Amino acid sequence: MKLNRILAWFTALVIGAAYGTASTISHGFRIGGWPVGLVIVVLGAGAMLLAVRLLVEDRWATVACGAGLLLATALFSQEGPGGSVIVPSGRSDAIGPVNLGIAWFVCAAVLVLVAVLWPDTKRHRPDGSN
Repeated sequence: MKLNRILAWFTALVIGAAYGTASTISHGFRIGGWPVGLVIVVLGAGAMLLAVRLLVEDRWATVACGAGLLLATALFSQEGPGGSVIVPSGRSDAIGPVNLGIAWFVCAAVLVLVAVLWPDTKRHRPDGSN
C-alpha cells in the first residue's frame, strides 16, 4: 500500500474529526427559533464529504472523513466529566418534536452513507482512444 493513500486517509480522518467537533458545538445555533446552525453544519458536512470524494478519488478517504465526523459527533454528544453536555437531550434542544442533536447526527450519518455509496462515474466513461 502506498504511503500517499495512508496519509490521505489519515488527513481525511483528522479533517472529518475537526469538522465534527466544530459542527457538534455549533449545530444548535438559532435565529428567532429557526435552526440556522443545523442547516449550516449539514450543508458544510455535505460539501466537505463531496470535496473529499471528488478531490481524492478514493472511496476509503471518504469513509475515513465520515468516520472522523461521526466519531467526533458521538464523542462530544456524551456527558462530560463535570456533568456538562454540549448536545443536550430532551426538550431543551428541541424544535417541536425534533431534537436538534439527534437530527444533526442522523443527517451526518445519511450524508456519509450517500457520499461513500455514490457510484463512481469515472469508471464507466468510455475511453476516448479506440
